[in-house]
Amino acid sequence: MTPPKLSRREFVRTAALTGGSLSIGGIVSACGVDNHHHMPTEPAFAAGGGQAAARSPLRIPASTTPGGFVLRAAPGTASIVPGKSTPTWMYNGQFPGPTIVAGSGTRATVTFENGLPQPSITHWHGLLVDSPNDGHPRQVVGPGGSYSYDFPVNQRAALDWYHPHPHMMTGEQVYRGLAGALIVRDAVDTGLAGNPLGLPVGGYEIPLIIRDASFDSRGNFQFSNKSSGFWGNTPLVNGTLAPYLDVSRGVYRFRLLNGCNARVLRLALTNGATFTLIGNDGGLLDQVYALSEITAAPGERFDVLVDFRSLGAGGTVMLRDADAKWDVLEFRGTGAAGAGTLPTGALSTIPALASPATSRRFTFDGMTRINGKVYDISAIEFSVPFDVTERWTFVTNGNGPHPVHVHGVVFQVQSRTGGRGRVYEWERGWKDTVLVHDGETVEVLIRFTAHRGLYIMHCHQLAHEDAGMMANFMVV
Repeated sequence: MTPPKLSRREFVRTAALTGGSLSIGGIVSACGVDNHHHMPTEPAFAAGGGQAAARSPLRIPASTTPGGFVLRAAPGTASIVPGKSTPTWMYNGQFPGPTIVAGSGTRATVTFENGLPQPSITHWHGLLVDSPNDGHPRQVVGPGGSYSYDFPVNQRAALDWYHPHPHMMTGEQVYRGLAGALIVRDAVDTGLAGNPLGLPVGGYEIPLIIRDASFDSRGNFQFSNKSSGFWGNTPLVNGTLAPYLDVSRGVYRFRLLNGCNARVLRLALTNGATFTLIGNDGGLLDQVYALSEITAAPGERFDVLVDFRSLGAGGTVMLRDADAKWDVLEFRGTGAAGAGTLPTGALSTIPALASPATSRRFTFDGMTRINGKVYDISAIEFSVPFDVTERWTFVTNGNGPHPVHVHGVVFQVQSRTGGRGRVYEWERGWKDTVLVHDGETVEVLIRFTAHRGLYIMHCHQLAHEDAGMMANFMVV
């Protein structure tokens, strides 16, 4: 039976009434412009590039495991701007949410509780889970409702993340604070079988959720969900304004996530040092890559090592966004003895996809459509055969950049023509999100081997997603 099409007002009103508990497999009763074209307002509180700002210690989110875990989204208050209290939406009273750490081969049993004034659902971005556990917009629960997740964690080690995914409300909910890191470990990476690659652990492994925000004079978030997207005028890292991190003379592992609604980041270190890139969305790469800068689109993740062994006491290095000219995070040398080395040689084995059986072409049109269609939550736009390699081509048709994210799978980027005209080192291996600028065509090889069922593809510029740049598909 095909559900009726709903207007935004009807969807929000109906979903708000579904306040009872839903379990997986249940039926819900109702079911840009680029950075250079956006002119943000001046920040009410100085924290960007070149501006004097008192810096605060970087907040490190508390960690937890996903077994028997209750994840509650609810309004709260965060201390972000000095001397101000900022109303936020939080997971478990934290901004950002707790870092969930799971071993590959373990089981996640999570109850999501919606304490928000809007319908919501949680999507596990990057996890290869079956359709009832994916956090699809059809699975939203209203205020006071809950949703039960139960799934095996069965994939390579990687930095994933979790965030809301209600249709037409994702941008606001993420912006107001609902996001958290999710780290999967396996026997190749640290945690399950010693540390075969000698990667940094403990206090030397730190998640960095980078995002932007704007504040008014009282410290409240400023936000507008126009379809062209929202660019904040101030960077935050782990919810910290103008952060610094004390570092010893060692090698640090930073698990980077671009958690912005729309902004593409171009990250570099001010001393000209290189990042040692070891992983991306889908986990460890085949080898290390030394890079002077990394471009990070919303939803993309990067696993980098930074060598501070020559940074003495009192020395500083700044992580910068070269496009916005923001000082994002200051590293302060303590002079204390540290630990760690940089790996060499092979990191992991990545079988190459090849010989696609068929090809599909997707145009990302304006700010609201894929292949000319605005998202219909009730429709299935196409079906994909299970365990068959296909070539998917993503093409911009105005108002890029479009970070393309596909649920339920990881893929391999093959080519980029037009625009930047190349595949970058951080796009090697396994990806679930790829950036497509205006004038660019990106080809990927994709093969669904985890689960059959209902999934979704969309632009991860969240205003584009909310405005309809999504498409449902079935893996059969």
